Amino acid sequence: MSKAPQTAITPTRADDYPEWYQQVIKAADLSENSAVRGCMVIKPWGYAIWENMQRVLDEKFKATGHENAYFPLFIPLSLMAKEAEHVEGFAKECAVVTHHRLEAGPDGGLVPAPSSKLDEPLVIRPTSEMIIGTTYSKWVQSYRDLPILINQWANVVRWEMRTRMFLRTTEFLWQEGHTVHATDTEAIEETFKMLDVYADFAENYMAMPVIKGEKASHERFPGADNTYTIEAMMQDRKALQSGTSHFLGQNFAKAMEINFQNEKGETATAWTTSWGVSTRLIGGLIMTHADDDGLVLPPRLAPKHVVIMPIYRNDEEKAKVLAYCKKLQADIAATRYDGEKIRVMLDERDIRGGEKAWGHIKKGVPVRVEVGPRDMDQNAVFVAQRNKAHKDKQGIPRDQFIETLPQILQSIQDDLFQKALAYRDANMRKVNSLDELKTWFTPKSEDKPEIHGGFALVHVADDAEIGTTLKEMKLTHRCTPLEGEKEAGTCIFTGKPVERRSIIAKSY
Repeated sequence: MSKAPQTAITPTRADDYPEWYQQVIKAADLSENSAVRGCMVIKPWGYAIWENMQRVLDEKFKATGHENAYFPLFIPLSLMAKEAEHVEGFAKECAVVTHHRLEAGPDGGLVPAPSSKLDEPLVIRPTSEMIIGTTYSKWVQSYRDLPILINQWANVVRWEMRTRMFLRTTEFLWQEGHTVHATDTEAIEETFKMLDVYADFAENYMAMPVIKGEKASHERFPGADNTYTIEAMMQDRKALQSGTSHFLGQNFAKAMEINFQNEKGETATAWTTSWGVSTRLIGGLIMTHADDDGLVLPPRLAPKHVVIMPIYRNDEEKAKVLAYCKKLQADIAATRYDGEKIRVMLDERDIRGGEKAWGHIKKGVPVRVEVGPRDMDQNAVFVAQRNKAHKDKQGIPRDQFIETLPQILQSIQDDLFQKALAYRDANMRKVNSLDELKTWFTPKSEDKPEIHGGFALVHVADDAEIGTTLKEMKLTHRCTPLEGEKEAGTCIFTGKPVERRSIIAKSY
């Protein structure tokens, strides 16, 4: 009887996917639970990934004419109440500040001082439409003040009962864009422009294929006219909403009185948008690419592209090998990939070579380079790629390796995208009846473990009651794709005519 292959992560994806996810995060040293329930500490390697995401997205935002600003963390309750649908959508998730001072309690601990009760409670922002809208109402007086194109990088709080690191935490980091326009045409154009920015980032930087689509009316952002999304498939075949862009119409502008004098001298109400992505993207990155040995990072977002690991047996060899490795590090750092200097580290830690290598495998470093006395004598390096088996290594002449390193990194980037795309396409199918939908999402028996579930392409009407039925089936209407064939049919629930198929899936 052959032994099961050993893996660095236990359990494996096949054995227990949710626990595998947590163990990948732990092994890669990305984050850990904090003293506050539902909140996490993002550790340096995890935060470096977020910084790279921030940097790329920030450049894209600015290239499309946006500027960064910052708005308050606290939102007066009266402001939240101005847009009824918005408040209803977030009411159960709001954390509220009611006092501004603590004092000693009767048992010696600290309690909110009764005399410090606020005249008006403050909501810790779950999102910033209201506080930003109030500000914009002061900034906008004339059509000459438009458009306003602003983004902010911030933290938000949404009180979650069931949390999972990066995917759903009480506090998380994100960016939220908020724009104001003179016409609905301009606002709609902005909404789609930013959706395209997100899709480009997901596919070309995260190597995560996504489908752009419109949310059903019962799945929209509270208070929006239309919500658009990018949806990605994780390795357990569940969908992850990876970014959203909202056409808010005039709903918030009317509530916050964002009015202006148009070119005809008439008073007009503005049109607004909002759009955002969060640290949830790190969860998406993990669940798209990681394997049973740990994290796998696309080079464009990896904190380090290359790690050099010197190998030696004594102090004499150590001195020579380290000198060789430091020169190699400097030459690699002078090489460029994707318009930037290649990020390379030299791991000089005095630990066993196997432990050192597995540490970098678990962290997902794209390229590992080993250098020992024999390699140095041959002016060569021993190279392994994270997207290949850990024993798949090859010797390469030093100068050839440096010259071809940008191509190696790009090949890893492309390979990760193609693998993810092939997996998604293999687990997406057209479903033409309710019975077929139920069968597709019914787990197979142990003696028949063939693949089930994924993305079901279904003719389904935009109906809140259908949304409730899907929820009972533990499914959701993810989106109606904006691209691809337009295939008319009849709703499998109601028999009503439908212009094109939508995606139904289990989701995070």
